[in-house]
Amino acid sequence: MTVFEVWAPEAGRVEVETGEDGARHLMGPVEGRPGWWAAKVPEAGHGTDYGFVLDGGEVLPDPRSRWQPHGVHGRSRVYEHDRFPWHDQGWHGRPLPGGVLYELHVGTFTPEGTFDAAVGRLDHLVELGVDFVELLPVAAFPGRHGWGYDGVDLWAVHEPYGGPDGLKRFVDACHAKGLAVVLDVVYNHLGPSGNYLGNYGPYFTPAHQTPWGQAVNFDQADSDEVRTFVIENALAWLRDFHLDGLRLDAVHAIADGRAVHLLEELSARVDALAAHLGRELVLIAESDLNDPRLVTPREAGGHGLDAQWSDDFHHALHAALTGERQGYYCDFGPLAVLAKALTEVFVHDGAWSTFRGRRHGRPVDRLRTPAHRFLGYLQNHDQIGNRATGDRLPAGLDAGLLKVGAALVLTAPFTPMLFMGEEWGAATPWCYFTDHTEPELARAVTEGRRREFARHGWGAGEVPDPQAVETFRSSVLDWAEPGRPPHRELLAWHRDLIALRRRLPDLTDPRLTEVAVEYDEAARWLVLRRGTVYVAASFGSGKTVAPVSGDLLLASDPGIAVDAGSVTLPGASVAILAAAPGPAPR
Repeated sequence: MTVFEVWAPEAGRVEVETGEDGARHLMGPVEGRPGWWAAKVPEAGHGTDYGFVLDGGEVLPDPRSRWQPHGVHGRSRVYEHDRFPWHDQGWHGRPLPGGVLYELHVGTFTPEGTFDAAVGRLDHLVELGVDFVELLPVAAFPGRHGWGYDGVDLWAVHEPYGGPDGLKRFVDACHAKGLAVVLDVVYNHLGPSGNYLGNYGPYFTPAHQTPWGQAVNFDQADSDEVRTFVIENALAWLRDFHLDGLRLDAVHAIADGRAVHLLEELSARVDALAAHLGRELVLIAESDLNDPRLVTPREAGGHGLDAQWSDDFHHALHAALTGERQGYYCDFGPLAVLAKALTEVFVHDGAWSTFRGRRHGRPVDRLRTPAHRFLGYLQNHDQIGNRATGDRLPAGLDAGLLKVGAALVLTAPFTPMLFMGEEWGAATPWCYFTDHTEPELARAVTEGRRREFARHGWGAGEVPDPQAVETFRSSVLDWAEPGRPPHRELLAWHRDLIALRRRLPDLTDPRLTEVAVEYDEAARWLVLRRGTVYVAASFGSGKTVAPVSGDLLLASDPGIAVDAGSVTLPGASVAILAAAPGPAPR
């Protein structure tokens, strides 16, 4: 027997249609739960297809569907979570401090593009030394392939990836190998195709606008049920799929004017679930606000999230390595800016932002805020895929500068994150790709993408068509690359860096007060100090000498030489040294 429930506060009559014969069952109001309807169907169970009918209209998928085998426009299917045979009973999670994350898109991680195929590559991640796998969104979205940020069935798992059982097999396999799993979830908007939430009730509000249209209704009339919908969804991913954390997409686009912000409420509920389950659970935000209140504990007046992405560190390091200054890179590039990002987290901490045309951000309290609450990265899905051709850094940087970038990411005070294939300098691009079946929407996406980059001088033929299958296929990782030079050497470099990070306590020390940077803008060298560990990097093309010495732990170039009081660096190289305790560079 299955009890079907749905929130449809504006409907006068609700039915549930079940089975192959399309039998309809009248649903009745639920006492004490305004707007809710329910019906018991004795013959329905795991695997039964169903949909809801509002006031005699079309059959719609369940807003809380756990299984969408027929796609986002099709009927839902009953899914019983307790049928899955888990093997991770001894798993208690991993702490975020000291960890290394690896961002992964299921559809392009392997040629097969499934959870089961990804399981076959987990040994690579274990040997690399990462601790967390961060999955791009897997909630059901239109078509077969896409980034997943246009998901519409937030409780269901994208069927082409392997559906709900496929995700569970992946998580179970990760836990067996000591890997925690974080899932990217999107609560600031839904995609346009297959989005039927508005048919059921006021899930959206015209009171706020987002880049994607009307905002999700978190603070207007009837928003209590919408907030519950989102919070229970988050808890379901963590509880029912045994996930270890969530990455919350673009929280700056969550419009919530209530006294207790949605993020604070979610943080409290996740902490309560972690206590009940007896395992570590983490919440990581993506935010453009540069506001440390996101990661400030609730008892200190913050939202209580565990960490947030740090785009300022990315921009500072990217611009220093590549020389790019267009768009939001206009305030970045000098080593002084990179030094500020390494020691103070936010470059825009109330300072002027040329790109925004105003002051932006708030300072991080270096004494009280641990650095592990900020994720540092050189590449991620946005910073690659939102480029016109989806070109990765190896398309424009030589191996020397790639090693410099990797060293600074993995020795910086932040929680480091790699994007899939970055560890071997993947030559494959990672483009923006979609698979919309509606001709008008498909055309709008293609034309919009080309129009966006035309403003920056790109011709229409130069920008890959998001709807073209080849654009998607070109983004799939080539697993023959890690075994070939120069990819093999770069992979070994990343493994050595992660192993060194794990071995030296100074490299996982979260105290920002123990971080110092010295640099020479003209000579293009920078020295990062983490306790007694020095990272000396050359960003220039010629030989340079940095005023630091010690025992050489790792060197990216055989020409690196350490003398009394200095290290000689060939162009585009980096050395990591252990020095005796002493005064930190200023």
